[in-house]
Amino acid sequence: MSAVVRWLLPVAVLLELVAMCASNKPLSAVAGVLFLGCFLLAGRRLQGYSRALLLASLVVTAWLAVGDQLSMAQLVKASGDAAFYAAFLGSLGMMQCLVRRFEVLRRIHDVLLGGRAVWLYPKYALVSCGIASVLSFGMMNLLCGSLSETLRARGVTGSSRLQWLRCVLISALRGFALVPLVAPTSVAVAILTRELPELSWSMLLPFGVVAAVLLIGVGWLLEHRRFRQVSSERLVLEHWPAGTLKLVLLVLLVFAVMAGLVALTSLKVSAAAMLAVPAVTLLYISWEDRSPGTVLEETASQVSGMINEMAIFAASAILGVALSSIIPRDVLSGLVSSTGGVLMLATTGMLMLPLLSAIGIIPITVLSIQAGLLPGLVAEGMDPLLISVALVIGFSLAMMLSPFGPSVMLLSRFGQVSRWVVAFRWNGVFVLIAVPLLLALLVFEAVLLPAVR
Repeated sequence: MSAVVRWLLPVAVLLELVAMCASNKPLSAVAGVLFLGCFLLAGRRLQGYSRALLLASLVVTAWLAVGDQLSMAQLVKASGDAAFYAAFLGSLGMMQCLVRRFEVLRRIHDVLLGGRAVWLYPKYALVSCGIASVLSFGMMNLLCGSLSETLRARGVTGSSRLQWLRCVLISALRGFALVPLVAPTSVAVAILTRELPELSWSMLLPFGVVAAVLLIGVGWLLEHRRFRQVSSERLVLEHWPAGTLKLVLLVLLVFAVMAGLVALTSLKVSAAAMLAVPAVTLLYISWEDRSPGTVLEETASQVSGMINEMAIFAASAILGVALSSIIPRDVLSGLVSSTGGVLMLATTGMLMLPLLSAIGIIPITVLSIQAGLLPGLVAEGMDPLLISVALVIGFSLAMMLSPFGPSVMLLSRFGQVSRWVVAFRWNGVFVLIAVPLLLALLVFEAVLLPAVR
């Protein structure tokens, strides 16, 4: 990657953070243009899917703009949204600079596999969700990479290796997929709350927690027996690895700073996370390294290392604004006047995400388009909560079912297992059981909401 791109990407992230704090849309649009310039300069250094999605989004947007179907205000919004979502991933990814310094994360599998085998699946799922709420895709790099090294160092091969991969990595993937349901740092929450200012993470949380518990229960029934063999082959630790308490305190500090920003400013939780994570990380590594040059070098390397994921997020945002702008505003308005109509919209929106992700349209692209339609429906009088809950549930399912999604592709690469096996064979039965239960939950919530709001 060229030095220009490597250093311009962190500048673009910083520019968007400033624009976000100042609520300056033109500045955010400038940051978006800077991001797009970096992606285009990277050229063939981008992976095929990232490059194709970026070019498709730019071609579609240019075509609509030339045909006078996109106004200047919509183009500014598209550029600003691209900057926000790229900076969202880039700023949260800074946590990698922090956690790679701690031994406990290198020994994470030996730590997690302790205790009774019957509880290992929920433990893995919950810990994976907790780590991913801070590290985002860095969690998959962390758990997949450390497991690969563990198995290689111990000479675990053949069917035993496959059992480790099946148990541990699929649990990590499903834990990662819980993030949209319970974490304020999820990109799904960021998209929905950006499009719907009246919506907040705290409004979504109670419903997301119920869905998360349901998903953990289904996974536990399917996987807990497989963990018995894996647990018997772990290396027993005599004590917690060094630095464990310090890591816990730093993560708690990140969340405390987030809470303070939300309480004292008008920032949403997702925006507060974008400020808290890099701030705490940079302060800690600056104090530890005592070298500004080293800190800047590590920051540039970390942000530029996520260029593919950032390009996907930015392209999805642009495509979402462009395509949602050409859908007639009144095409769905007749459905918002009744509970049944809203439930049908919510159910359709939820199922679209995993179904389209299964054929290669990643969930952030679909959600960006769906979210672009919601303000018009809310203006027609629709309560946005039920459909927003449905969309975060659908996003969660799509994250584990898409063979083209970053999380599944990372698991496939580290585990040396086909992404089709991961998405469909390992997760297919899980999704087939979970979907009817989640639809029943959605119907229950549709009945419950009018009574509690």
